[in-house]
Formats: sequence, C-alpha cells, structure tokens
Amino acid sequence: MTHESDSGLSRRKFVAAAGTGIAGTALAGCIGGGDESGSSGPGTLTSGGSSTVYPIMNNAASYWQGNRPADDTEYWPHGEYNIDTDKNLADYWAGLYGFEPTDNGQPPFKYTVGLSHSGTGVEKVKSGQYDIGNSSGNVEDELPDRDSYEKFVDHVVGVDGQPLVVSQEIADAGLDGITGDQLKDIYKGRVDNWQDIDSSLPDKDIQVLARVKGSGTRTAFVSNTFGNPKENTTVDNRFGQNQQLASAVAQADNAISYLALAFVDTAGVSPISLEWEGTTYKYQDDQNGLDSKAYPLSRDLHCYTWDGTSKQEAAIINMVLHDFGQDTFVGPNNYFKLGARRQKEQKNKLPSQS
Repeated sequence: MTHESDSGLSRRKFVAAAGTGIAGTALAGCIGGGDESGSSGPGTLTSGGSSTVYPIMNNAASYWQGNRPADDTEYWPHGEYNIDTDKNLADYWAGLYGFEPTDNGQPPFKYTVGLSHSGTGVEKVKSGQYDIGNSSGNVEDELPDRDSYEKFVDHVVGVDGQPLVVSQEIADAGLDGITGDQLKDIYKGRVDNWQDIDSSLPDKDIQVLARVKGSGTRTAFVSNTFGNPKENTTVDNRFGQNQQLASAVAQADNAISYLALAFVDTAGVSPISLEWEGTTYKYQDDQNGLDSKAYPLSRDLHCYTWDGTSKQEAAIINMVLHDFGQDTFVGPNNYFKLGARRQKEQKNKLPSQS
C-alpha cells in the first residue's frame, strides 16, 4: 500500500454612483463563481477561497446578482422576516449601508465568488486580490508564521460538523463507526487493512483520502484530531476541493475520508460515527449529532476581511448573517446556522448602517 507523507487588486474599490449600470446579467451562482485570479470589473466586490464556504457565498452571490423585486416573495420573502420594503433584494441590503439602486435593475455593485481553498482565500484578502477571503480554518492555522493577525477581521457565517465517510461497499460490509484512536491510527499509517479495524470487514487495503495542504478542511481536521494544525499525516491521495474528494470516496470500494458537511449526501458516500472520549457522535443524531458543540471535528466557517470591513463587504456579510441568509444560504447547504447570540456577536463586527 503506497502512502504519501506530508512534508492585485485594490481592496477598497469605489462603487459606481447611483445610475451607473453594471454591464451583463450573469449570475455568479449560475456560472460557477468568479475568476480565481482575482480580476474583476469596476464596482465589483470579490471573494474566494474555501470550497467548504463556497456553497454559502456562491448562493448569496446568485441572489445578489439576481436582485429580484420585492413582489417576488418566493425568491425574496422579506415579509417572513419582518422586513418591510418595496426594494429589490440587493438594493435593500446595499441600501442599509447607503448605496442607491441603479436605473437598470442591476444590483448597486456586482459580487463574485472564486473557488479554491482556504489558504488561498486568506492570502488573497491579505494581498488585496480579494475583498472577502473565505476560509473553513482559522487564519492563525492557515497562516501560522505571521507575527500578527490583528488586521484580519473574522466574520463567522456558519458552522460545519465534519463527518467521517467511507465508500459504500465498506459501509455495506458492516462498518458504521470508528473510535478516535482508530482514526488517528488510520491517518498515521499505523493500520492499513480494513480487517485491522474489524475482522468482519473485507480483506482490503484502507485507501486513506484527504484534502491538500492549504485547505481549511484539512487544517481543521488535523488540528482537531491531533491537536496541531501542522501535524503530518499519511494518506494515499489528496484533493483540492471537497467535491473532488467526495467523488473519489464514492468511486472507490475501500476509501475513508473526512468531508465538509455539505457534501455528505454524495451518492456512494456513507457517513460513519465517531466515538471520542466515551461519546459516540452520529450524523443526524438528535442528541449527539455533528452539530453538538462537543463534536471534536466541528469548525466555524469564516469570511475574512482585511484592515476593517468596508460597507460593500458589510452589505454582503450582513445579508448572510441575517435570519434570511441563514435560512437561505447556510441551512440549505447542510451547514448549521448561527444561533441568536452568535449572530449578534458577528453583526457587531460590521460598520454602522446608514
């Protein structure tokens, strides 16, 4: 069994004045996100990074760019959230920070989302190539060699309880869970056959899959499992995005991996429980589910801004933090929504509304 071991743009872009249209009507959520190079047109707010945070922010971008009218209550159900407005969706959220509607129905500024991984997100927001850096790991873990992190502003938009998953054939053979010690042994290469986990399982190598370095999903998993974000692990293959990793588990007949929660329903992928320090955590368990604060593989999902938070950035983040955004962008993507206390904490980081 072969394993491999671990060994610009200006951020403050001026938004076009009221009445200046933004060319084009393409929805970021329909065309797969923004250009990962960070290039964008005038009046465009850019974000990118984590493939875990991507579904949340990409859906938000689709709604923002759609800018549907207030009478489209299926798409923009403002009344359900005690929002009394006759404004289009993006016009309302931007208007809270002083931006005026355009004359052509386009949002006051365009919002695009790129897709890579967390390390790229925090690097590019620091360098000014992104306005918002999406990350599923803490910036301290993603950029561990910095002397100071005080210019990063951390906006938590949701919570992910990372599930452990195996190929369907392994689940069908009877594996429904492993212990924390077994998990550590697998990712350290100390066991390499499924019968080392349970003698009733197939006599097959364990194909250990993981995310690449720089991925917030990997950083969080390694930090939570081993207590050290720089811990080396021994795996067979790594993937740049959660989508690719889920597909690889599904296509194999002997694989194990961790995933972002949004991808656990991929066909051919089966979540298994984790017994950790005497408690067994199971996917969709009402008592000890992956949303439990004690679940060892849970992590916050972050949108970082740099050296403060502009009103453009605040308009997008505020929309996602609101109950409307939590219900529309976070919950439907299979992540855990923020409770009222955490919502208030995060909203308090935003600049004052106009």
